[in-house]
Amino acid sequence: MASSRPDRPAKPLTDEEIRRATVGEMAPPPRIELVEYTPEWPVRFEAEAARIRRAVGAQVIGMEHIGSTSVPGLIAKPVIDILLVVADSAAEPTYVPALEGIGYVLRVREPDWHEHRMLKGPNKDVNLHVYSAGSEEIERYLLLRDRLRSNDADRELYARVKSDLAGKEWKHLQNYADAKTEVIEAIIARAREAASAGEGRRTQEAP
Repeated sequence: MASSRPDRPAKPLTDEEIRRATVGEMAPPPRIELVEYTPEWPVRFEAEAARIRRAVGAQVIGMEHIGSTSVPGLIAKPVIDILLVVADSAAEPTYVPALEGIGYVLRVREPDWHEHRMLKGPNKDVNLHVYSAGSEEIERYLLLRDRLRSNDADRELYARVKSDLAGKEWKHLQNYADAKTEVIEAIIARAREAASAGEGRRTQEAP
């Protein structure tokens, strides 16, 4: 669970579902603070990704900077979201102890949602999302990120929606995330359409 996720179902999570997925104490009601993009964010991602690779080693199949801090020009909560791909995200002993050794804490376990795990970084300014190789959610994260990077209209639309929702009160951060589902789904759909159109043009142009 996190504000950057493009993969939530249309029905928002209930308080009980959020509680079951949370490892440890529930967080207090969130204060959503959005700030202007800074070039420091990708630098912070690269530094943290290097730490994770050193700790987890061969278990790392892939790692990507995702979420709003990965999109130049987009307002965001100043928290770096990282996607870590491992062979089996349900096999926590293969990677969680190594991450705990560099200050990470497991905060979310969702066995019924693509075996998603989320760990908080040592300074609480990093959300590390872990998925298994081959998960369809990996593609969705990257479709959303790349569309927001390349399409001004969708990036501006997403920024407006985020700003409007950030001004409201939320019981859980996940409630804020769920409220963005409609616009995220629309953006991902446009990204898929654009990708399909591009594939069609390349096929027609092929000798």
